[in-house]
Amino acid sequence: MAELRFRFMAKGAGVGTGLPINMAFVDRRDLIEEGIAESDALMSIAREVNAPLGINVFDMEAITTTSDGIVVDGAIVTMAAADIGRVHPEFGCLHMARIEVTDRLIQEEPHLAQIREEFAGRPLFRGPDPKDKLIPVHNVVMTGRAVNNNSATEVMDAISMEEMLLPILGQLQVMRDEDVVFGITGEVISVGIGMTVAEQFGRVFPTRQFAAGQTAHGSGEYAKTLKANIPCMVAPKRVLARYIVRALEAGMAPGVHIGCSPAVLALAHAIGFPIAKDRIEPKARVELGSIGVDVDSLGVDSPRLSPDEAISRADEIVPGVVSPMLCASRDVVSRESITV
Repeated sequence: MAELRFRFMAKGAGVGTGLPINMAFVDRRDLIEEGIAESDALMSIAREVNAPLGINVFDMEAITTTSDGIVVDGAIVTMAAADIGRVHPEFGCLHMARIEVTDRLIQEEPHLAQIREEFAGRPLFRGPDPKDKLIPVHNVVMTGRAVNNNSATEVMDAISMEEMLLPILGQLQVMRDEDVVFGITGEVISVGIGMTVAEQFGRVFPTRQFAAGQTAHGSGEYAKTLKANIPCMVAPKRVLARYIVRALEAGMAPGVHIGCSPAVLALAHAIGFPIAKDRIEPKARVELGSIGVDVDSLGVDSPRLSPDEAISRADEIVPGVVSPMLCASRDVVSRESITV
């Protein structure tokens, strides 16, 4: 017999309508230590919870990217959706593709130049390989009422249609037993999640679309309303800022290498890093302008903060999240174990 350990967040956690389904967070190291097959772990957790459930399996030694191209520590490697004690055999589970980082890939995806230094040699995961999916477009798994979408960063109840955004950095805070922020997504993040980079096997798009400086939304003023009223769980802004600043220090320029999300632009302006304003396309400018970001004023009269100052002042510099509530993850996440 082996001990299957996982972190559990109950439906309703957070603000507003809260988490629409239960969530289980699994560390692959625990499975390896106990000799538990991943498929057995997924089914065992599904039976134990016996309710709508998303299950995310993490490799904390791996790396991934945020939607705007920032490389971060830790990655989701498998996502599942469960209900009534089962995981649907065809649509309930997907594995993220391991991506080999080569010089050619870095040429095609210049934001991955971040990996050459601190992250070198670590496995990279983002989304699934399209050939492994039955659902052709969305990187989503479903079982009964439970929907685990966008490579495990958004969950929904298929009956109530309630949803919650779970950006990767917030989930990684859970895996490290560190603070998280609950809030309402708001207009800034609603616009920001459209400022992507072009990636193979991306978290949202399986093929390379919408490069740095472009918008995946392309919906003008409407972009700020797309996810504005949905609850979310994110990392504290200082955590996000630390990763963005590291990318900027590695030579990543918004509009060339990394996406022009409001958070990236705000930090680049505050510190005085170059911003490729001429590469930010008109559709993206319209969306940014709708939330008060004037692209042409970026870099003008920068306060020239040091990187450390910018990180320490992240709460005042980085925009986004309405009605934020900082809490210790241990207050909303329980540590569970079952015998398998």
